[in-house]
Amino acid sequence: MQQIADWLKTLGMSEYAQRFAENGIDFSVLPDLTEQDLKDLGVLLGHRRKILRAIAELASAPAPAAAALAPAPTPIAAAVGSPATGVAGERRHITVMFCDLVDSTGISAQLDAEEWRDLVSAYIDAASAAVTEMGGHVAKKLGDGLMSLFGYPVAHENDAERAARGALAIQRALAELNRKNEGTGKQVLSARIGLETGPAVVDAAGEIYGDVANVVARVQALAEPGAVLVTARVQRQVAGLFVAEERGTHTLKGVPEPTTLFRLVRASGGGRRSAQRNLTPLVGRDDEITMLLRRWERARQGDGQLVMIVGEPGLGKSRLIEEFHARLADTPHLGRMELLAASAEHAAAPDR
Repeated sequence: MQQIADWLKTLGMSEYAQRFAENGIDFSVLPDLTEQDLKDLGVLLGHRRKILRAIAELASAPAPAAAALAPAPTPIAAAVGSPATGVAGERRHITVMFCDLVDSTGISAQLDAEEWRDLVSAYIDAASAAVTEMGGHVAKKLGDGLMSLFGYPVAHENDAERAARGALAIQRALAELNRKNEGTGKQVLSARIGLETGPAVVDAAGEIYGDVANVVARVQALAEPGAVLVTARVQRQVAGLFVAEERGTHTLKGVPEPTTLFRLVRASGGGRRSAQRNLTPLVGRDDEITMLLRRWERARQGDGQLVMIVGEPGLGKSRLIEEFHARLADTPHLGRMELLAASAEHAAAPDR
């Protein structure tokens, strides 16, 4: 992405380099960009014209010049520790939130620059507070956009749930901001929010490498104003905790497989992930389940037992306990297993 940044710099538009990088735009993608794509990225009208002209010039450039602008090796290869680059990164399973204002270009055109700054700053501050309150990390502030990470630098067992609650909190904060601005002549603000979860490499500078950043940007662009849209991978992790509406299967640009999306409406009020439906089969944990069942039988015979389940966040501790609960469904017991599950999760804190 550095060469894209250099190219934008030659056009005098370095301010868009980060947005291009976050959306996975390299030289192989440039010829496919449309004016609508650039508009979605928040590029101003005059700048869109200049960029499209520059892309056309690239397409007509002689072969040697085009070769000089060939994209560098994919960032993911460098980020995992390529000896050639020395770039270090940390592989994490994260949930990424991308939040962006709707029609920000049109709104800003109607306001004085200072008024626009104050309005956007109030929105960014409220959104950032909602993210950090749920244990997330604001990775980037891209003009009127916000990219936040849940699972880095601090991981939790329920990062997807935290991200979903944070996203809904942002929409509530924005509604409250609009309510306060009623009668002041300030524009009504609306945001689109997208969520995706998956593996990624995050380097020391906070750069994200992997498909998850590209997917979440596409998901956000498909959200309706004021909506929170999540992928099926996020929905599987938060099902039962939120009221969600399926929004069909979509083909996302740059993503080979169709993606099913869901709109989060509100929290359901359910307090346990065991309320979720359609759990995927538990694979590769036969030994652990067998051990728990043996301990259970010994406890039933009067021999007190204590089991502590410890592992990295996201490894499946809660899922293991849910499976154990299911095995005991027809066995009379005092119902203390939920307390055990909660204790086990707290015992397995991040970085333990």
